[in-house]
Amino acid sequence: MKKAESILKATLAWFGFGHSEGHAHTHGAHHPGHEGEHGHTHGVIDPSITATERGIWAIKWSFVILAITFFAQLGVVLISGSVALLADTIHNLGDAATAIPLWVAFRLVQRGTSKRFTYGYGRVEDLAGVLIVLIILFSALVAGYQAIDRLLDPQPIQHLLWVAVAGVVGFIGNEAVAVLRIRVGRQMNSAALIADGYHARTDGLTSLAVVVGAVGVGLGFPLADPIIGLFITVAILGIVWQSGKAIFTRLLDGVDPQVVDDIRHTATHVADIREVLNVRARWLGHQLVAELDIAVADDVTVVQADTVASDLERELASHVPALHSAHIRIRPS
Repeated sequence: MKKAESILKATLAWFGFGHSEGHAHTHGAHHPGHEGEHGHTHGVIDPSITATERGIWAIKWSFVILAITFFAQLGVVLISGSVALLADTIHNLGDAATAIPLWVAFRLVQRGTSKRFTYGYGRVEDLAGVLIVLIILFSALVAGYQAIDRLLDPQPIQHLLWVAVAGVVGFIGNEAVAVLRIRVGRQMNSAALIADGYHARTDGLTSLAVVVGAVGVGLGFPLADPIIGLFITVAILGIVWQSGKAIFTRLLDGVDPQVVDDIRHTATHVADIREVLNVRARWLGHQLVAELDIAVADDVTVVQADTVASDLERELASHVPALHSAHIRIRPS
């Protein structure tokens, strides 16, 4: 028994799941009021979640739970032919796949920078996100085609009880992820992780729609299954739109205007800064890099200017947790 336990621990550690719950390192303060700004996207991890090992731990175990849910539902899809369950299975696959670009990015970021890739490999996360969105889009189109085909040419569904059980499994899996993300999000004071938890809870309700479809078929309404399948397909397409918009915004060096406002506000905490002339920021994967032009008094020496820049870097690290680096240019006022 002990040998099996040690093998399990070694396997989890190899995959990167070896962080204990006690490894919580909080960076920066939480800004109230941002909860509504975190969209439900697949292939994009909110940077405030990845700022701590605790957040990464929550993401990894969310992936494990949803992956198990996906494979459990996939088995029932293959034996039942339910298009509603197929759509929900694809939906849960999209949720599980969210962790993949993060894992890829962290592995490549460990290589550091080079003469060719002077900013490192952070962009790989966004490229992986594009791939995931395209895969989910293709899968959603397949599910939608199957649902429409069943509407035009109804087919009997096998094993209705198992279909209903699979829908309940989807609900339980999403609810488990919701509880995990909300609990860890409150411990971390992370609005993004809490919001992601409530999204998972909403996805659980989508899984329960599969149960409704199975009940409808059992009561003699065979079109209930493809109708529910179409409903879930539309929901997935909405997620594809949100995710694609977020990813391509990143690829075009777009940031939430609130990020720039936070950086400007942080500069006001340094007394010797007369004015913030310009702020530029962009995401390299899950890392934020910024460039600032600030004005100081004309008689400030080089040593004093360096102190001002160091003070500003400390304030930025405290108030903008996702910030990886800041290039500060000092000008006379």
